[in-house]
Amino acid sequence: MTTKANGLSMQMILILDIGAVVSVRRMGPTRRVLLSAAGRVRSILAVLVGSMLVVVAGCGAVAPNGAHARITVVAAENEYGNVAGQIGGKYVAVASVETNPNTDPHTFEASPAVARELAAAQLVVINGVGYDAWAQKMLNASPSREREVVDAQSVLGLPADTENPHLWYNLTTMPRVAAAIAADLAKLQPAHASYFQANLTAFDQSLEAWDEAIAAFKAKYAGTAVAVTEPVGDYLLQAAGCDILTPWSFQAAIMNGTDPSPQDVTLEESLFNDHRVKVFLYNQQVTDSLTASLLALAEKDGIPVVGVYETMPTGYTYQSWMMAETNALERAVADGTSTTKL
Repeated sequence: MTTKANGLSMQMILILDIGAVVSVRRMGPTRRVLLSAAGRVRSILAVLVGSMLVVVAGCGAVAPNGAHARITVVAAENEYGNVAGQIGGKYVAVASVETNPNTDPHTFEASPAVARELAAAQLVVINGVGYDAWAQKMLNASPSREREVVDAQSVLGLPADTENPHLWYNLTTMPRVAAAIAADLAKLQPAHASYFQANLTAFDQSLEAWDEAIAAFKAKYAGTAVAVTEPVGDYLLQAAGCDILTPWSFQAAIMNGTDPSPQDVTLEESLFNDHRVKVFLYNQQVTDSLTASLLALAEKDGIPVVGVYETMPTGYTYQSWMMAETNALERAVADGTSTTKL
């Protein structure tokens, strides 16, 4: 490829320079004139090459328009990736690994490409408590002193045997995770610490509407009996003052992909047949013949259904997703409206 500078190709300059030198050797009478011409060409060449080297070196040091290179962030789940993007704004490039709300996250298997992505990240955000153990294994396999890791479990000070790993449904989780993200981004780009802090403040304020919605529901409908397939939305239900009648042993079995006991299945079915619950929260991402039969039973018995997700559905932010689930719960209890899918 021919590099151009000030409208002249490097090839042309080199040809002029060599031609001048050859002419000096062949034409004795005009030797001084040609030598002067060759010297001028070489001087021009030196200036142009020097300028090009400065431009090339500059391009490697900064991003276009003089901006700093963006921080590479990888989140195990897209809800954490969304929050990281809100805090980092224009100074981050975020990639989320689990993004499909139509798959079972408990059966996720990371590829070598994901391992490379995590290894190259400057900041990684994970859930912890065994939910995304694959990510922790990959990070352990490629240790780096230059990489920051935000682990929701560590941020919240939770033990490894925490029963319910769906931490993002707890109102207190994301503000603390977001604060940890802001702190680590500031470590990586100290010059933009105030920008990250301002975004964190805005994020915290944006969660006030969700907090108010939960409080309003609790004020009206505290003690509402509900059934669930597994503990995806349990933190939200508990904050809203609901009474979860599905046995924990049943929830844990469905979550872990094992068969619940016949006694638990009978009890769960009785919650619908006897109209002991006002709403049924159904995990749209973990389905099998048993959960499908429970969904059909709830619909047959006129129990409104609210679909809940472990992976943030397309088109939502973290805040709008949590508000949508809370509003769906309120509609189910207030007027019996089902929201099976967001």
